[in-house]
Parts: sequence; C-alpha cells; structure tokens
Amino acid sequence: MDTEFASDRPARAILLLSISYLLLGLLLGVIGGFQYLLPDFLKESFSFQRSRPLHVYLVLSWIFTGAQGGLYYYLPRVAGKKIAWPTGAWMHFYLQLVISVLIMAQLFMGKFGGREYLEFPPIYGVLVLLSWVPLVINFFATLKPRYQEAPVYIWSWSTGLLFFYITYAESYLWLIDYFNGNIVRDTTVQWKALGSMVGSWNMLIYGTAMYIMEKISGNQKPNRSALAFSFYFLGMANLMFNWGHHTYIVPAAPWVKTISYFISMTELFILGNIIWQWKKTIQKAQLHYHLLSYRLLSYADFWIFLNLILAIIISVPAANYYTHGTHITVAHAMGTTMGINTMLLLASIFYIAKIGESSPHKRSEKWAGVLLLIFNIALLFFWIALLGAGFQKISNRANQVVFAEMMNQSAPYFKLFTISGVFIFGALLGVLIIAIRSLAKTKKQISAS
Repeated sequence: MDTEFASDRPARAILLLSISYLLLGLLLGVIGGFQYLLPDFLKESFSFQRSRPLHVYLVLSWIFTGAQGGLYYYLPRVAGKKIAWPTGAWMHFYLQLVISVLIMAQLFMGKFGGREYLEFPPIYGVLVLLSWVPLVINFFATLKPRYQEAPVYIWSWSTGLLFFYITYAESYLWLIDYFNGNIVRDTTVQWKALGSMVGSWNMLIYGTAMYIMEKISGNQKPNRSALAFSFYFLGMANLMFNWGHHTYIVPAAPWVKTISYFISMTELFILGNIIWQWKKTIQKAQLHYHLLSYRLLSYADFWIFLNLILAIIISVPAANYYTHGTHITVAHAMGTTMGINTMLLLASIFYIAKIGESSPHKRSEKWAGVLLLIFNIALLFFWIALLGAGFQKISNRANQVVFAEMMNQSAPYFKLFTISGVFIFGALLGVLIIAIRSLAKTKKQISAS
C-alpha cells in the first residue's frame, strides 16, 4: 500500500483545480467552434474575441497546473520524506485559485493588455510568477538534488521549473522600449519566449511520464540510461532553439532557423522510442495493475507519431511559408496539447487516483477506457478537419479567393471540427468525472513520515 503524505491533500486539490481548467477550456473550445459556424452566436454578449483568449488561458493552465499537482504528489515519494514546506503547497493552491479567477474575470469582460497566449493585463503575469514560488522552494528544499546521481526525471523537472521563470519573464520584454520599438526584435524575442515556454512545460510533463513508467515497471535503469539522458539534452536543446520555426518570416539570422529545423524533428522521435521500448518490457501483472495509465501512455505514443510527421513538414522553411498562420499550425498545437500532453497528464492523474488497484474501481476503469477511445477517435477527426481547413486556405491564397468565399469553402471542415469537438468534450467530461470522484476521496489516515 502506498504511503500517504500530508502534502497529498494539496496535491489532489491542485489536480482538481487543473481538471476544472480543462473542463472550462473544452467548453469554451466548443463555443468557439459554434462561433466559427454561426458568426452571430453570442456575438453581442460573448464574442469569439473573448472566448478564444479564455480558452487558450484555461488549456495552458491545465497543462501547467496538472504538472504542478503531480510534482507535489511525487516529491515526498522520490525524497522518501515529507516535503519541506507543507503549508506552502496549500498557499500555492489558494494563490493559483484566486489569480486564475481574477484573470478569467478580466478576459471575460474583454479587458486585455497582454500578448498571444498571455492576453491578460501584464500585472497578472507578476502574480503568476509569485504563485510558483512555493513549488520551487519545496522542490529544491525537499529533494536537494545531487545531479551526479539523479535520475533523468529530476533533471527534467529542475530544468522545467528554471526555464519557466526565464521564459515567462522573457515573454514580457515587449514592455521595454528597446524591444517594442523594433518590430523584428520584438517579434523574434516574443516567439522565442513563447516557444521556449512550451519546452519548459514539456520538461515537467515528460519528466512525470518518465517517473510513472519507472514506477509501473519497477525498473530504475531506463531513467539512468544514456538514451534517457540523450533525450533530456535533446529536449533542452529543443527548449532553447526549436522556437526558430515560428520566425521563418522574420529577417533573423539564417543559422537560427537551420538549427531549429533539425532539432525540432528529433525530440518527439526519441520520446516516442522511449515509450515504445518501455511498453515492450511491461509484464502482464504490471499491465493489469496499471491498465488505464498504460493505455493513456500508448495513446500519447500514437499522437507523438502523428505530430512528428506534421512537425517535420511544417519545420521545413519552404513548407512553413505556406502553412504558417493556417489551421495546420492549430492542428499541430492541438495534437501536442490534447493528444500528447493531456494523455500524459491524465496518465499521471489516474496513477495518483489509483484506478485499477481495487475491485470497486474496475467498473470506473472500464468506462474510462471506453470514453478515452471515443475521445481519441474524435480528436483524430478534429485534427484531420483542421488540416483540411489549412490546406483549403493555402489553395485559396494561391487562387486569390476573397475571404467570404474562402470561409464558405472551408465550412465543411469547420462543421467537422465543431461536431468532433462536441464528442471530445463529452467523452473527456466522462473521463474527468471519474478522475474527480477518485481524487476527491477522503483518506482516513495520513502519514506524515
């Protein structure tokens, strides 16, 4: 039986908060889909200009907060002792809750002031940085990492936390005249910051996936292997350089674009290979015990394969010239966010929720498995619809089709991704209800060993 720690309660609370972000984000995504089809839908009271920033903020919050909640749960188990500052975990939860409510209220009222992905007024960006302080303190004070002996997931988590602060602060350099006074410098730095920020949360999530795989298999060697550290250093190179594919249209140094092109094609390949090799080592008893987490990791592997192909295509400068700014880029983002990151985070949540460990959970596990299959099928149709809309836009540009006609020709794709979006929301709603019920269980005894 897994030992319970006092920090497990705030960890579960943070995970429940992250799930609420995902649910609201999905709902707003469905609303946005209908607004594509019906331009007058909620136009006066809640237009697409408001629903989209809220949707983006909530989905990004789901990713970061889901990773944070997992870290609070795993930290004492990796260290073999309680976390250094248990009160700080609750402080983190309440800070995150209050700040997110304030940000959502601002975006709902149409009060912007930020940039892409971070469209809320910049003052809230400072509060977000402050909310991470308890996690950073607890991480380093609890683990006190000795990196010469540390497994790869500790390196990955450390890098993710460090670079989140660097990239988040960097994303606000546009407030300084030196940057916003030069459009090339401004655009380059902004997309560099946001692209690298994606790398920071990837480090947190991939580290979590590595830890779960170790615990399910009971084999510590892979996380100390040369392959695992090759992936880590390649991931760090991705974090620092692969943002260049966002700036092909900017007259920046050619070597930056060339490096980003080669690096961006390799990270997903190695991650996919690691999961593939791990699956081959799982014994039947281990598979039965952690079936749902295993299935989620398998789905992530499938989406890694699809997104790797798409990433290679859009990273080629000649192809990126046509795909940039189309729904093909959105398809890549959705495949990564929902297909890879969400599957990996759900694997973490169901591992923590201990689905499959006792007979009362068997029925929930069965239903969750069915719903996850529906979700992934719907996501595949959603992804295909976005690709179709993107290629339609490229064709229309080449033929100089007017915007109104372009929208009419893309309507079938918009209908498909709206309908599939409804199925995505419905299926994931069922999955998350199961996760919420499991995470919200009250433990009778909590050990603070």
